Amino acid sequence: MIEIRGLEKSFGDLKVLDQIDLTIEHGEIYGLVGKSGAGKSTLLRCINGLEQYSAGSIQVDGVEVKDLNRKEMRNFRKGVSMIFQHFPMLTRKTVYENIAFPMRCWGYKKQEIDQKVKELAQLVGISEKLTQRPGQLSGGQKQRVAIARALSMEPKILLSDEATSALDPVTTRAILQLLRDINEKLGITIIVVTHQMSVIKDVCEKVTLLEQGKLVVSGRVEDLFMNQPEELKTFLGEETFQLQENGVYVQVMLSDENGSKNILSRMSRELELDFAIVNSEMERYRDQYLGYVVIHIEKNDCGQVEEYLNRNGVIWRYYMTGNERKAV
Repeated sequence: MIEIRGLEKSFGDLKVLDQIDLTIEHGEIYGLVGKSGAGKSTLLRCINGLEQYSAGSIQVDGVEVKDLNRKEMRNFRKGVSMIFQHFPMLTRKTVYENIAFPMRCWGYKKQEIDQKVKELAQLVGISEKLTQRPGQLSGGQKQRVAIARALSMEPKILLSDEATSALDPVTTRAILQLLRDINEKLGITIIVVTHQMSVIKDVCEKVTLLEQGKLVVSGRVEDLFMNQPEELKTFLGEETFQLQENGVYVQVMLSDENGSKNILSRMSRELELDFAIVNSEMERYRDQYLGYVVIHIEKNDCGQVEEYLNRNGVIWRYYMTGNERKAV
């Protein structure tokens, strides 16, 4: 488990992390999201000891990172691997040699290295590429090599710093699925740094949104989507459309878990109520679909709609009416 309390980090007079409190449980896939310069990568480098923090605490399995001496830090980093956006590789070495490189540096036996390299190559889906060099690989294949190399030391924590930002959407989804498979098969804690909310939706269980070095919102991905705090809506950029002056707009949140995907048709039949659907969205979050529908109802129908949605455990909210464009 990773416990972060009151963490601060400054570069000269510039404070890049400000009073960060965070708990990441063993075996989670945890997302750190925010705009460029929000402090995401710096926080990641503090976790693995590459950056010294100015104040506060980072404990990994009860061990304070800043208190480790040089030898202890070397052993600690063996258990915290990292994959990067541009998958740095030894260009003159084969895929096999790239994966084997960390183990050779640590003095592993040749037979042990050979077995581990072949196991990891099979795990990440590049067994047929072991004799090739990086120049012969696609971006996705290079990232798979980088992931295999990061796993060669059997880490407890895998840090992903914008690891899919240089990849096309199809390859990105494949790499994210690979990270999920690794998490499920090996039980490794994975921390994903990204500025893409689509990455968070696909792979993360929990997420923290950082803004100018501060933690602005944190929680389970599906909970944040369903409740839509203002900080998250600001980060995503709110969709807008023209609302009519008369009537009331209601946003109804939909999910697999609460079985509310047909709630509106049921409500229309049971209440004998007519309404207009003015906007909707449905997206996949890991293994379930979440979304919303915005409906336009008459003011006189508000009471029975409120009662019906509350009785069925549906998350909903009103939107104001007016001539100006409103955020939805």
